[in-house]
Amino acid sequence: MSTRIAVLGLGEAGSEIARDLAAAGADVRGYDPLAIPVDGVRSRGSEAEAVADADLVLSVNSAHDAMTALENALPVVRAGTLWADLNTASPGLKVALAERAREHGVPVVDVALMSPVPGKGLRTPMLVSGEAADRYAQLLAGLGADIDVQPGPVGTAISRKLLRSVFYKGLAAAVVEALRGAEAAGCEAWLRANIAAELAGFDERTVDRLVEGTRTHARRRADEMAAATEQLRELGVPARVAPAARDLLVELRDAPTGGLVATAEVTTDAPARYAKQLISHTSRRLTWRTDGAVSSAAIGNGVGTVAVGDGVLTLRAEAPDEETMARIQHVLGDHLERFGRRNELAVGWETEIP
Repeated sequence: MSTRIAVLGLGEAGSEIARDLAAAGADVRGYDPLAIPVDGVRSRGSEAEAVADADLVLSVNSAHDAMTALENALPVVRAGTLWADLNTASPGLKVALAERAREHGVPVVDVALMSPVPGKGLRTPMLVSGEAADRYAQLLAGLGADIDVQPGPVGTAISRKLLRSVFYKGLAAAVVEALRGAEAAGCEAWLRANIAAELAGFDERTVDRLVEGTRTHARRRADEMAAATEQLRELGVPARVAPAARDLLVELRDAPTGGLVATAEVTTDAPARYAKQLISHTSRRLTWRTDGAVSSAAIGNGVGTVAVGDGVLTLRAEAPDEETMARIQHVLGDHLERFGRRNELAVGWETEIP
């Protein structure tokens, strides 16, 4: 006997998924308050009618309607029926759905749709979490679904999607705001090409560079984004992303350092040469950012800094724990002593109170 699947919500996403399930041989029944017809799907008059004899329920309505759909179905849904919530809702709402359904013996899985559904339908990549995630995968994989089980309770899958959305949607918002400003300033084509070139050069080390650079240069960049915010306003462009970036940088600038800090001042008549040698040698594994005479790199969960002065090379290590501190001191200090062995360079670390 084919799997009996109820699809609640036959909008853009639900209709394509329901249609593909029916085409793959599943026994599909659906409900939508707008009574949207879908080829191969038996239309039902309510959530309760749709789920009464289902083995699997796909809730594809909206975060706003997810709990209402569950409440309307619970009086008739059979214990053991698998309830899959495919809505882009907060992890907290997903957990609340699972707790409510558990009272009726109905297991819930959290399904995060990881790309737009139109054009993909059932082949849309799905990340699934919850105790019954393997069961969900077994029911749908044979029908052509693209499923990846994410270990963890309900809420784990959608949490990953939403955190990724902070980046993707935030990046899109930044690009839109910047291009609006560029259009007003008469340089949209130039900025569009510049953005495209920057994005094309992204690799794994880019993330480290962005994160560490933001922390290391928060003071200067906070002033820069304050100026950028003011420019947008002068151009008559609503500024939303720019002031948000400014506020984050101000927060980082003013935050207490915390953790462990150690410095070493190494006297030498060639500080620039040794700094260049140290940075060049370690750049195979580290991403260095240079601002004038100061270069810094993320090392583990900490930061190593090399500053060229007049007759002195200053090393600085910032770390959250002793293990990371030792690693940074080894990377900076031990390598420098090896390079300067002929001149008897010695690195002596002194702990600072942050």
